[in-house]
Amino acid sequence: MAIDREEHHHAGRYGQVVPQRTAVTCNHCYFHVSQTIVQIKGLRKRYGKNAALHDVNIAVQAGEFVGLAGLNGAGKTTLIKCLLDFCEIDAGTIELFGIRHTEPRAREQLTFLPERFVPPAYLSGREFLRYAASLARFEYDEAHVRAMLASLDLDMAALDRPVRAFSKGMTQKLGLAATFLAKRALYILDEPMSGLDPKARMHVKNLLTATRNAGHGAFFTSHSLADIEELCDRVIVLHQGVPYFAGSPRQLCQDYGQVPIEQAFLRCIEAPSHGRNEHETDVVDRR
Repeated sequence: MAIDREEHHHAGRYGQVVPQRTAVTCNHCYFHVSQTIVQIKGLRKRYGKNAALHDVNIAVQAGEFVGLAGLNGAGKTTLIKCLLDFCEIDAGTIELFGIRHTEPRAREQLTFLPERFVPPAYLSGREFLRYAASLARFEYDEAHVRAMLASLDLDMAALDRPVRAFSKGMTQKLGLAATFLAKRALYILDEPMSGLDPKARMHVKNLLTATRNAGHGAFFTSHSLADIEELCDRVIVLHQGVPYFAGSPRQLCQDYGQVPIEQAFLRCIEAPSHGRNEHETDVVDRR
């Protein structure tokens, strides 16, 4: 991937000086870091009488890493389904790169890995990556594939085996490899660490950090708040379909008593309505 950066420097999350990119280009995209690449306003989604999402408002900037945290059933996966037009929304608007989310071209600059990634069992690992390359319209390059698999600690010889013989961890690494080989402006990942052992998790974190440093953005769900704290610029706490907090992981901890992020998360969702009623569900975004 050829990357062209114009950059200046600013203070990072923990006071360190880091480059601030003002423009990034890659094989499939050109974007400015000031560009809002995900804009969700007033999103509502119901399943029958049950409200899965209620007045959700989220904005993600280019190059930003945003973690979505919440209990099981909080609406995280439903939010991603709405974002990618996998299901109809009941109210509100969603834009991707300034384009209405229902238009296929809105998704040209993103790639997605679902929580339950299941590749076709009859393909070999290599056949699947070639198939993924054809779908995402990027060139299958053996050297790039080898480097990607090395970064994920997956043996190149595994590509000659049928996918049905892969372990859960190997299957997840294959999905991650296909996702990051596509080299897009935005990566949408639903529980990307699912099924990975501690060593593999470390390799994926390194890959995500390199992706972030290259100026790409990510919007991902995780049950591991420690991963969100380590990797993300912002965390959005979703509870019962409503955003309870949006801001930096450090701010979440500060707002709830200078406690570890897991305790801060629990205090956040247990707080009495955060001063909102059923008609007031906006949350202040503390960047």
